Parts: sequence; C-alpha cells; structure tokens
Amino acid sequence: MASASDGNHGLLLVISGPSGVGKTTITRALERNLGGTFSVSVTTRPRAEGEVEGRDYYFLSDIEFQQRADDGAFLEHAKVYGEYRYGTPREPVERQVAEGKLVILDIDVQGARQVKQTMPEAFTLFILPPSEEELLRRLRERRREDEASIRRRFDEAKREIAFAEGSGVYDAHIVNEDLDRAIDDASCLINHQRTMNVG
Repeated sequence: MASASDGNHGLLLVISGPSGVGKTTITRALERNLGGTFSVSVTTRPRAEGEVEGRDYYFLSDIEFQQRADDGAFLEHAKVYGEYRYGTPREPVERQVAEGKLVILDIDVQGARQVKQTMPEAFTLFILPPSEEELLRRLRERRREDEASIRRRFDEAKREIAFAEGSGVYDAHIVNEDLDRAIDDASCLINHQRTMNVG
C-alpha cells in the first residue's frame, strides 16, 4: 500500500496532446512542482551519443523487445514511424506507484488507450489548444519544419484531438490558453486524484 509522507498516494499520470500544444512544458512543470518521476521507456533504436542506458532509455534488440511484449512486460508499446519500437515497462511503473510516487508518462493517444486498458486506475490527461487556428500558429512559430510538414502535423493533431474527445480514454482535458493557469489546473486535478487514490 502506498505511503507518501505528504499524505498523497502513488499515481500513474498519463499526459497526451498534439505537437505545439505546450505539453512538454506543462509536463516538466508538473514534474518539478509535484515531485513526479518520468518513466524510462524501452526502445529498439540504436543508442545515440551521450545517451545513458537506464536514464534516457533501455535499449533492446528486436528479439528481446518482442519476447518482453509476448510476456506482457509492457503497459503499452508501438512501432514508431514504421521502424523502431518503443514501450513502457510495467514493473518499474507499478513498483514506484506502490511506493507512493507520482509516475509520469508522456505518450500519444494510442499508447494512452493501451495503458488505460492494462492499468485502469491511471489518471489520463489530454492537453488541448484554445483553437485549431492557435495550434496552427504555434506550429508555425516553432520554425522547425516547412509548410507541408507543418500541415501534416496539424492534420495529425486534429485526428488526435478528435480521438481524445470521443474515445472516453481521458479522465480530464485542459485547454492551454494561459500556460501558468494550465499548469495550476493540472496540478489541482492531480493532487485531488492522489488524495482520492487508496493506493
């Protein structure tokens, strides 16, 4: 049974949102403000220079990854861009939640659906833009891609939002119109959920 010193219980927090919505900024703020810890993912892609095993990712071969998937060792897993596989290991997440920790997963809508199926007590949060027009403006402001790539990302974002709003996977939605308010709203929701969680 969870026993956190602040009176809160352990919780798995799943955060999703389209590119350009400010999800990463919000997630990092929640990590700092609430003492959360990020789950370290497993991947089949080669380790990049400077990456550390167990800190950035756990690196596995395709065969090892498939064996673990077959054994039910992942909360969720997927093939990204048709090439490399990524997954969230079940054991460390369940252990840290049982220890009373807030464990954060930053994953897409399909991964969130898998997690909710395998760990229904997870708290799922989707970050929304104030409007489609504002999301498109933010994607352009990043100046990372050409217009065709931005349009593809924008179309994908609209599909993600439609899924999030209609699937029933997400426990709460927060509109990131004002960043500080979005962080405060998310913090309040998570703190409430932790105090309600009996571990």
